[in-house]
Amino acid sequence: MRALTLIEARVLATLMEKARTVPDSYPLSLNALLLGCNQKTSRDPVMEITEDQAQAAIDTLKAQSLVFEASSSRVPRFEHNFQRGFGVSEPQAVLLGLLMLRGPQTPGELRTSSERWYKFSDIASVEDALGELKARSEDSGAATVVQLPRAAGMREQRWAHLLCGESALAALPGASADDRAIDSQAEPISLGQAERLQQRLDALENQVLQLQGQLAHLQKELGLSQA
Repeated sequence: MRALTLIEARVLATLMEKARTVPDSYPLSLNALLLGCNQKTSRDPVMEITEDQAQAAIDTLKAQSLVFEASSSRVPRFEHNFQRGFGVSEPQAVLLGLLMLRGPQTPGELRTSSERWYKFSDIASVEDALGELKARSEDSGAATVVQLPRAAGMREQRWAHLLCGESALAALPGASADDRAIDSQAEPISLGQAERLQQRLDALENQVLQLQGQLAHLQKELGLSQA
């Protein structure tokens, strides 16, 4: 099976998400699917897909038997066939869907993100499913996931999907020209991570200001000159 485009991956993963989180509204109409693809939350990167782009992606995915059109509705509605199409288990499909929607994540982040999709008993079960995908990729020669190098300050390594091909990793937010290869020493930083790092930096700056104020007050009380 050929590599997916970024838009095809977003369309497919959105169908996978909504099938699990809003089953009463599934299969999805084109309008509902478009709204899901362009959500501002739980998406990395955030995308602005047009109706024509979504329809083109659906047509291509239908040709690969990864998406089907429901036959019992007046308005065309669409459902995914990911698990059978890729020959993966339910836990493996969930992890690949989350990686397509939310970008690279650690096993801990994946377990948290998957709560509405699938109940992993613990982080070890997430790691087992990722390990199975990696071993499956090595056996078949068709890679589906990759473990990225550990980023500075992080205890866990992140995982990324390869369903869009290795070249798609170059599109990860925060990656410089020298950092975009899989085996790069520095790991690309997602938008979510950048926001968390900025929050930590802001908190540290506030703590420094508080300590400086406390030091100045102490020097004043002791009659010491301030340098």
